[in-house]
Amino acid sequence: MRLIEKVWFEQHSAKWILVPLLAPLSLLFALLTFVRRIFYRHGIFTSHKVKVPVIVVGNIGIGGNGKTPVVISLIEQCQQLGLKAGVVSRGYGGKAPYYPYVLDEKSTAAEAGDEPVLIFSRCKVPVVVGSERVVAANKLVDLGCDVIIADDGLQHYKLQRDLELIVVDAKRKFGNGFLLPAGPLREGKWRLNTVDFVIQNWANVASLNSDAANVPNQFDMELVPEFICNIVTGEKLVISDFLRDNPNVNAMAGIGDPKRFFSTLQSCGFTLNEALPFVDHHKFSADDIRYLASDVPLLMTEKDAVKCNNIAQNNWWYMPVTARFSEIAKQQLKNKIQALTLGKH
Repeated sequence: MRLIEKVWFEQHSAKWILVPLLAPLSLLFALLTFVRRIFYRHGIFTSHKVKVPVIVVGNIGIGGNGKTPVVISLIEQCQQLGLKAGVVSRGYGGKAPYYPYVLDEKSTAAEAGDEPVLIFSRCKVPVVVGSERVVAANKLVDLGCDVIIADDGLQHYKLQRDLELIVVDAKRKFGNGFLLPAGPLREGKWRLNTVDFVIQNWANVASLNSDAANVPNQFDMELVPEFICNIVTGEKLVISDFLRDNPNVNAMAGIGDPKRFFSTLQSCGFTLNEALPFVDHHKFSADDIRYLASDVPLLMTEKDAVKCNNIAQNNWWYMPVTARFSEIAKQQLKNKIQALTLGKH
């Protein structure tokens, strides 16, 4: 983990130097974002509405917190309602040949980013990436989508939205509470009280009630691993079967909080010989794992696996996770989606 992230989330002693040093920049950032919001609110900056409902899944801080599993769950709920969902994403970490870029079976993480490729591979729905989200969203409309789900982009006010969801990692929460760059926040905690739903990832951690006192629709989410899949062959094994033959494994993760993945593996019963953490969206190479024993299985997240197709060995596996909500929460979300699309399908 980079030093600045340790300052943000782990109270590293360097905070006594870095936070005071960066605080003036955080104040400037706060001023600029405030002015930007005011300009959008009063029409000085123009926001655009597309022809179908837009659902934004985002957060108020940087780093991974479980947004992608929520996006996948929303896609599945739309499908259950008979709706064609499409996903718009910035495509962070990718460099496409053109924009807006529509993913297909040949798209790579180097072109589209790891999360869009994961979503497309898992759900087989239209996924369009581009920094101009309004243009990308209109492309999805042209492709016949009934609902657009924006993966991230809570602060991209140029694209009007009909439903906002904030996902919070309830373990790390909001770090030290400062705005960028002294802290990890892109917007203050006040933003929690303005959205439709606040979803708390890592459900066995204390509630966020003190931070989101006025949010009526706040509920927990648990990311549940169901099986393990071989990157090279596509073979799927239930975790208990894999664990029986491979109790000792190596692991690597290039997500917002790699420790969360390593803890998940340990909670499943695995013993980790080596656990290699990388920064979010890390571009893997064979050099990253040169010191790992080749005869020990290597486990990674599904998000990391889409970047390893070209370097994967036969004993490289990934563990997909599924977002699990209570039945009440699922019905709340489904009712909201149905209300948004009523008469438009």
